[in-house]
Amino acid sequence: MKRLMLKYGVVGLLGTLIHFAALFVLVEAFHLNPVVGSTLGFLLVLIISYVLNKWWTFQDAPSGWKPFVKYVVVSLTGLLLNSGIMYTVVDWLHWNYLLGQCMVVLAVPLSNFIFNYYWTFRQETVSPNSKG
Repeated sequence: MKRLMLKYGVVGLLGTLIHFAALFVLVEAFHLNPVVGSTLGFLLVLIISYVLNKWWTFQDAPSGWKPFVKYVVVSLTGLLLNSGIMYTVVDWLHWNYLLGQCMVVLAVPLSNFIFNYYWTFRQETVSPNSKG
């Protein structure tokens, strides 16, 4: 389990770096709203992290569309949490958007790991009573 969490953490760290970089470029170079920039960065990282987690972290996970759809559901839940935190920090509290993104990094990864470990990439077990 420790090795699995370490791999997930490495993928998460890479995703976090990509997310921050995308957010910074989108806000500073393209003058997008920070909430929109964070959302677009999150979506970019969604694809990259799924591929890395599927093929490196959870190597024995089932293949096909089902795990990807589950990953998207988990990630969209994370996106809602991400966007809610960014909206609260930037638009309500009027704090710096990078501080908001730091708060996102504290909240989202743990919840995503738990859902991905126990639901998305879980090996499907065959019941002894099932036919097939």
